[in-house]
Amino acid sequence: MAPYGWMNDPCAPGYDPSTKTYHIAFQWNPTGNDWGNIAWGHATSCDMVSWKVSSMPCLRPDTRYDRCGVFTGCYRPNDVSGKENGTLSYFYTSVNQLPIHYTLPYTRGSESLSLATSSDGGKTWDKHSANPILPSCPVGVEVTGWRDPYVAPWPSLSKALDVPSQEYLYGCLSGGIVGKSPTIFLYSIKATNLSQWEYLGPLLDVGLNQHKSRWSGDLGVNFEAAGFMALEDDERSIDVLIMGAEGCKPKSKLRDLREESGTPGRIDRSQIWLAGKLDFSFEGDGAVPQMRPEFGGIVDHGCFYAAATFWDPLEEVRIIWGWITEEDLPDRLRFRQNWSGLLSLPRVVKIQTIRRVLRARSSTLGSITSLLAEPDEHGTFSIRTLESLPDSRLQRYRESSQMRSLSRSELSPSPLDLFCPYTYLDATTSQWELECEFTVDTYCKAIGIIIGHSADYKARTTLSFYPESETFIVDRHKTCGAEMKINTTPEIAPHTLFTYLDPVTGQATEEKLRLRCWFDTSVLEIFINERTAISTRIYPSSSDCFGVRFFAEGLEAADQFSVLEKAMMWDGLRTDVITIA
Repeated sequence: MAPYGWMNDPCAPGYDPSTKTYHIAFQWNPTGNDWGNIAWGHATSCDMVSWKVSSMPCLRPDTRYDRCGVFTGCYRPNDVSGKENGTLSYFYTSVNQLPIHYTLPYTRGSESLSLATSSDGGKTWDKHSANPILPSCPVGVEVTGWRDPYVAPWPSLSKALDVPSQEYLYGCLSGGIVGKSPTIFLYSIKATNLSQWEYLGPLLDVGLNQHKSRWSGDLGVNFEAAGFMALEDDERSIDVLIMGAEGCKPKSKLRDLREESGTPGRIDRSQIWLAGKLDFSFEGDGAVPQMRPEFGGIVDHGCFYAAATFWDPLEEVRIIWGWITEEDLPDRLRFRQNWSGLLSLPRVVKIQTIRRVLRARSSTLGSITSLLAEPDEHGTFSIRTLESLPDSRLQRYRESSQMRSLSRSELSPSPLDLFCPYTYLDATTSQWELECEFTVDTYCKAIGIIIGHSADYKARTTLSFYPESETFIVDRHKTCGAEMKINTTPEIAPHTLFTYLDPVTGQATEEKLRLRCWFDTSVLEIFINERTAISTRIYPSSSDCFGVRFFAEGLEAADQFSVLEKAMMWDGLRTDVITIA
C-alpha cells in the first residue's frame, strides 16, 4: 500500500464514525527501499475496498523522543478525554535510540509511548505536548523489548477486576522478560484520560520458546504487535490474543534447503494466537491479571507478520491486517522494483465451531493443540478454533472479472501429462480469485491445484494437501530459475479434515476440503477450510498466469476417487482500488 520504498507493520486500523471513514497507517521509509527512517504512511477508505493513500507521511520522526523512528501503534476514535467529537488519537512507539533487538542488552528509555491527535479527519496530526506519556518500560523489570501499543475495551477483564467496563480501557505493550518469557505488559487506562496509564503486570508467562506441537508453533522469546479481543460463537465468548513471536527456533529442513541454494532467508518469527481464560497470579501484596492459555495456533503459516486488528462497528466483525514481507527476494531485484512489502487482504477473524465431531483424519483430537475439544451429550465433540477468511466486501474486486466455473469431476493423478485428461480452469491475467471444494477419498495420498506460470506448466506453483500426514504444502521451487537466487523453499502448514455425525442422516461424514486463493502478480494468499491460512510470494520469470489444474493422487488399487465438487474463478480482478493523493 505504500506509494514506494520500504513498508512493514500495519498500524492503527480503525473506523471514524464522524466522517464514516476507515483508516489504516503503516510503517514506511519514504526515503529509501530499506528499513530505516521509519515514519507512518496513511490511507483512508469509505468501503474497505477502494483506498486513498497519502503521498506524504502522517507522522515523522521529528522530535527528540522519536528521532530514531515512529514505530508501531494503534488508533482510538476519540480525543484524549475520551470524547467522541471528531478528534482521532494515535498511540505509537517513539524511539530515540537504535539498535533495538531482543538479542541485545536493552537500553531503558530507548522506546517510549507517545500520543498524537487529529482534528481534521486524519489529514494532519499533532503530537501531544506531554509526550512521551510513558517514558520507559516498567521499573524493576529487565525487558527484551517494550513497544507496539494496543488500546481497547476488554469487558471480561473489567469484570475480573470488578470495575465498570465503560470507565476503563486497557493497553498493552509487547516484549519479553529476559531469561523468563515473552509477554504482554498490561496497563489500565481511565476512559476519560487516555494519557494516564497504570501498570498492572505481565499478562503472560509461557516460558521461552514454548512449543506444544506443530499445530501451535513456537512462542519465541519476544512478542511484537500484540492485541487482545473477545470472539464469540452462539454459546460463549472466548478471550484471544494475537501477537508476533520473535526468536522462534529455525526449521532446520527449510534452512538447509535455503542455504544449499544460496537464497535469502527469512527471520525466525511467527504470527501466533492464544485463547484462554483470565485469572490472577499473586505477587507481593497484589493480584496480577494473567491469561491462562488453553489452546492456540498460527494465524498464517507464510510470510504474514505484525498483525493489527480492530472492531468494525458497521459490519460488526473483527478485522485483521498483516504485513506481507519481501524477504524472499534478493536485494538486487528488490531495489529494482523500488518497493518492499505490502499489506495483506483484510481478513475477518472469528471462532469456528464444529459440532458432533467424531475424529480428525489421522491425529487424535486431544493432540491438536490449536483447538478446544469438548465432549457433548451425543458422545461426540464440539471443537473450536480460530477462523479467518477474506472480508466479504472484497467480492467487489470481482466486478470487472470474467467468472469461469467447473462442476463435479473425478480427478486425474497426472495433470502435467499431456496424454492424460485433466481438469483445469484457464486464466488470462495474474489477478484472480479461486474458490474450490474437494471430496477427499480414504486412499488419497495428495490432492490440490497447480498454478501455471508458463503455457506448458513447467513454471508452476503446486498447492498440495497430504491427508495421511495432515499437511498442506505450497511448493514454489518450479516458479523461477535457480539462477534468480530467489528463496523458493516450501510453505508448510498442519491441516486436517474432521469427520462429524450428520444431524439429519446420522451418518459419519468427513468435511470437504475447501480452498480459497487470491493471486495478485507476486502475492498468493490461501485459506483452507477457513481455519488455516498461508501467505506467500511468487516471482515467476513471466508476469503471465495461464490458469490452474486440479489433481488427486491415490493408491492404484483403490476403487474410490477424490472429486472436485466445484470450482469458480474470477479472472481479472479490479486493479483500480488504490489512489495516491
